[in-house]
Amino acid sequence: MVDPSLNVAQRNNACFELRGSTDAQVIATMRKALNDTTFRACAGTNLRKAGAIAELKDALTDPNFEIRALAAREIGGFEKPELLPLLTAAARDPQLLVGINAVEGLANYRDEIVLSYLLDIAKDGGLVGTAALDRAQTFDDPRVIETARRLLGNKDVSDKLAAMRVIGAKGDESDIRGLREIQEKETGMVSSAGRGFGLMPAISLSRAAQTTIEKIEERAAR
Repeated sequence: MVDPSLNVAQRNNACFELRGSTDAQVIATMRKALNDTTFRACAGTNLRKAGAIAELKDALTDPNFEIRALAAREIGGFEKPELLPLLTAAARDPQLLVGINAVEGLANYRDEIVLSYLLDIAKDGGLVGTAALDRAQTFDDPRVIETARRLLGNKDVSDKLAAMRVIGAKGDESDIRGLREIQEKETGMVSSAGRGFGLMPAISLSRAAQTTIEKIEERAAR
């Protein structure tokens, strides 16, 4: 794997062949290999498969944010409750990529114990917060809609849209008044420029609010 006389494909094959090995030397090699973009993904998976929690926790403090991001995603694969605070802290990393990957790591947890951590992140709003809210929505818990209602009052457009997705699915007629206010006041098109949405088209909050109201009314009529 570390033989420079071999080509990239051969060295990657060697990395895959070591998958599942818990040998101390192999684990140490995999931790070091995280510094090499050629093997990073393979090495990260190998560390998780080997149960190398200590090495992945160390990687979560690496100066390279791409390594921190990978470590956060792989750590979530263990689904260990004691790692939840660590992933929650990673979700607030200054680098957005790390935060998003930390939420992806949290999304691996199937136990409802993860919900309070997801909602804690969701309250922060932003792209990471709304990703956490989207994952939290998969749990049938009243705290999810409560968090969405708080986010609806935020100024950030992504927060409002994420809140409406949840309210449309889980809200009730008590939410319609606030949505009507948005529908009547936010009639302009909001550009996606500078909000981290790439080439997404401009958004109408008024139209989104109307769609959310219609979803609530449809569910109430059933």
